[in-house]
Amino acid sequence: MSDNKSEKKYSREIVLAKWEDRFVAWLIDFVIIAIIINILFFVFSSDYSFPFWGIYIDSENGIGIEQPYEYIIASSIFFLYWVVLEFLTGQTIGKRVVHIKTTNLHGERPNIINISIEVFGKSFLLPVDIILGLIFSSKRRQRIFNKAGGTIVIKLKKTDEDENDRIKYIKDY
Repeated sequence: MSDNKSEKKYSREIVLAKWEDRFVAWLIDFVIIAIIINILFFVFSSDYSFPFWGIYIDSENGIGIEQPYEYIIASSIFFLYWVVLEFLTGQTIGKRVVHIKTTNLHGERPNIINISIEVFGKSFLLPVDIILGLIFSSKRRQRIFNKAGGTIVIKLKKTDEDENDRIKYIKDY
């Protein structure tokens, strides 16, 4: 028997998603939902400012949010979108496009509480979540709220169905 820890056997291999894939997935989701939110604000709000988040930077007042209710409403819509889709399937539209998925640390479906914690950071505090996540990055490529929620984002492997993409199926009429 060897005492060498490098010979440790692993029962399973999980491929973590690259930061670039995660960013592309987030960007796709952001654009889709931002368009929908802007349309909703335009239709239902007489006091509408484009873009809806109304962040300003000036020398007198510093950084602020012009209309905080728009930020809260928009972030809440993002929160609901991400929680529902990531809880039901582990994937949003953006994640489906780049073939990544949110799971628990074992590569399995996380519960609604884990998803809600992970998504809260992405919806309301994304810049802080990303910066702190990169500073305190772990071997699991987790943002701060991924760590708090016990979730990771994995790259999906090709399945047998994907490998059969070269086959054309024709229906008999």
